[in-house]
Amino acid sequence: MNPKTDMDGHVGAVRWRFPAVHPEGRKFVVIAAAITCLFAWFAWETLAWPMAGVTIWVAAFFRDPIRTTPKGAGIVVAPADGLITLIMQVPPPQEMAGAEALGDEPMTRISIFMSVFDVHINRTPIAGTIRRVVYISGKFLNADLDKASEENERQHILVEALDGTRVGFTQIAGLVARRIMPFIKTGDIVAAGQRIGLIRFGSRVDVYLPAGTAPAVILGQRAIAGETILARIGVADRLDGISA
Repeated sequence: MNPKTDMDGHVGAVRWRFPAVHPEGRKFVVIAAAITCLFAWFAWETLAWPMAGVTIWVAAFFRDPIRTTPKGAGIVVAPADGLITLIMQVPPPQEMAGAEALGDEPMTRISIFMSVFDVHINRTPIAGTIRRVVYISGKFLNADLDKASEENERQHILVEALDGTRVGFTQIAGLVARRIMPFIKTGDIVAAGQRIGLIRFGSRVDVYLPAGTAPAVILGQRAIAGETILARIGVADRLDGISA
């Protein structure tokens, strides 16, 4: 194992470990495990083995791995794990438009689709103060569709950095997802990469970049919440890529 040296010169080592299960998911793991034990007790093996698999999947779904968030001026990190499926120029959502929010001009939206196998803990893309949290009930269309941003159940969150830069992002429920769970409220001060909520089960997160900021990711790339750099504020150079 290679030793790692941090910015202060301290030498250590990074070790892999099983991710913890988030407290919000522990009751579901217990329920699934209890049903598995019940089936096993009555020797219903045809049900017990599949249910054991379901128990493992539920534990994996609510896993909450430790993430290392890069630091630096203007860095916008991914708020969700998943596949980058859409990068578009769109007007800001009505709930985050206006002079006190994201403005009214079209801006770049990056959409990250989370499958049922991805980590579903969401994190804030920048450090700052939560200025707005708006929940909207809606449909449960496939979250991979563009119209899901306007028709599905969703929650808009607006974060304002110390320098006044505002970044908005939206948690969107999907075809299977049925609940958006926030960990924050308006007025909270958050660090970049801090956990802000989760969505059950399979969904999408949209990020709205400030004017003059281009994505530092490309379509088809996988994002890791709290670690992948989506953009650098004020940097307008776009990336090209190829899928192979």
